[in-house]
Amino acid sequence: MESLNLTLKIWRQKNTNDKGNFVTYKVNNISTHASFLEMLDILNEDLIHKGQDPVAFAHDCREGICGSCGCMINGRAHGPESGTATCQLHMRKFKEGETITIEPWRAKAFPVLKDLVVDRGAFDRILQKGGYISVNTGAAQDANQILVGKIVADEAFTGAECIGCGACVAACPNASAMLFVGAKVSQLALLPQGAPERASRVENMVMQMDDEGFGNCTNIGACSAECPKEIGQHHIARLNREYHIAKLTSAEEGAVG
Repeated sequence: MESLNLTLKIWRQKNTNDKGNFVTYKVNNISTHASFLEMLDILNEDLIHKGQDPVAFAHDCREGICGSCGCMINGRAHGPESGTATCQLHMRKFKEGETITIEPWRAKAFPVLKDLVVDRGAFDRILQKGGYISVNTGAAQDANQILVGKIVADEAFTGAECIGCGACVAACPNASAMLFVGAKVSQLALLPQGAPERASRVENMVMQMDDEGFGNCTNIGACSAECPKEIGQHHIARLNREYHIAKLTSAEEGAVG
């Protein structure tokens, strides 16, 4: 079994108000079969054994599903492997003796809570503004009563694949959340179940996104390049279309009223 000896430069920050700084650690005999988070577990076990404060990092499912994990690894969101969340990254992607720089997402809307953990509550507040559908109470309708074409269903699913990890924001030089919001709007706007809130959804979610302090999209493409689910920028284009249609419709209804 191959193993690695590595140098880690990790961002340590006690709380949101702390200035923070990089601290260097050495880890030895790390299996190339270990995941990146398992490597951090090994480091933390050693720090605890020495009576030191372990490195705080977010994680849950460790299967690339929940979106809890995420950090900048050598300047890239989620690390060197494309289409992979931090928890799915393995140490065989690194070289013997390599220095790995690890830091949290850097965005005004994602304040650092401690070390590598940031507050992504801004995403939750955006979803609360429109990430839902209206349904009648009672027994669920039979699935065959609402027909959805395969092409439309597949496209809606590409938006639903977003796990809300925040890599798109961290990778964007403007700290834009347009890919996240675009994916969530596409997920519901394409389906008949999402029709009742279609206009209000996009207006309210974009307004909340702006209020949270995210930057504007300038079509650089870093968001899609670093997205662990490889969500395409065409969802941003759909978000823009949905938003402009909603605003024009509101203006026309206001003029008639």
